[in-house]
Amino acid sequence: MHTRYARSGSVSIAYQVVGDGATDLVLVPGFVSHVEVAWEQPRLARFLGRLAAFSRLIMFDKRGTGMSDPVTDPPTVDERMDDIRAVMDAADSQRATVFGISEGGTLSLLFAHAHPQRAAALIMYGSWARRLPGPDYPYGRTAEQMEATLAGMSSAWDTGEWWDGGHPSADDDEHHRAWWARYLRMSASPAMAQKIIRMNMGTDIRDVLPLIDAPTLILHRSADSWIDVGHARYLAEHIPGAQYVELPGTDHRPWLGDVDAIADAIERFVTGRKTRPRRHTKIGPDALSQREREVAVLACHGQTAIEIASRLYLSSRTVESYLVSIYTKLGIASKSELIRRAAEFGL
Repeated sequence: MHTRYARSGSVSIAYQVVGDGATDLVLVPGFVSHVEVAWEQPRLARFLGRLAAFSRLIMFDKRGTGMSDPVTDPPTVDERMDDIRAVMDAADSQRATVFGISEGGTLSLLFAHAHPQRAAALIMYGSWARRLPGPDYPYGRTAEQMEATLAGMSSAWDTGEWWDGGHPSADDDEHHRAWWARYLRMSASPAMAQKIIRMNMGTDIRDVLPLIDAPTLILHRSADSWIDVGHARYLAEHIPGAQYVELPGTDHRPWLGDVDAIADAIERFVTGRKTRPRRHTKIGPDALSQREREVAVLACHGQTAIEIASRLYLSSRTVESYLVSIYTKLGIASKSELIRRAAEFGL
């Protein structure tokens, strides 16, 4: 995928555009992210590929994380909202569905309220309106519990362990943990990540919920090990007309567990189409369509997406969508791996 940069004030924000669907879908990540390392994890690449299959997916790293400019202190809410605006402008997206994961959902909600002309709709997954329990809000871990978690959180940058409260995911195997540790190291330092979480601990946007006019979809897993499902139920009860989909599972990270259930709900909300019947997805070289094979062969010869697009009379975004599908079907994470294993795949 081609990484570009948008200018938000004096800060450069890294972003990617994948897919060529009729609806722009801006993905606002959780507390840390890295737009390139994300594609190295097959499960996450498949999730992103599902989203890009029915939308024009715009994903980015918030300032201070990933490939965006570093900052010394966690940015303000206004700065973060301006990052979304800057990325949308750079991607030539005047109006989009804004999809936020975890703390990204809280930020997306604030963006939808502050910029209703830019947010056509709002999707929140695993998110919240207030991070800590409080008066008339019994959900979440206490400040003391959060501080205890933060005290040991930095070990994840070495081990890749998730702060799951003793409920490990079946999908969080040794390979995934090794990638998660690398993802964290490339996304932000432990100190910066902890500062971001502490900032979130002081957030309370309950007063904004009744003011949201955009069509809203709230998704949450019933036994989420990091963000209690009560947060989502509260959001659904207080955002006018919100659709609420509660899914089974314990995984907070959406690419683990039943990815299709999440992607199906988002597709239905974004496109208005009913979910297609699920089919077993073929994998391996034989699963490639003729066009995908043509793209793969050219990529193996070192051609860029722009060069392939010119050769095959396609748009570069269409080529990038083909590459996402190719990587998923071949179980690889990058173009370099495709080139290295070309003979194995018969390319």
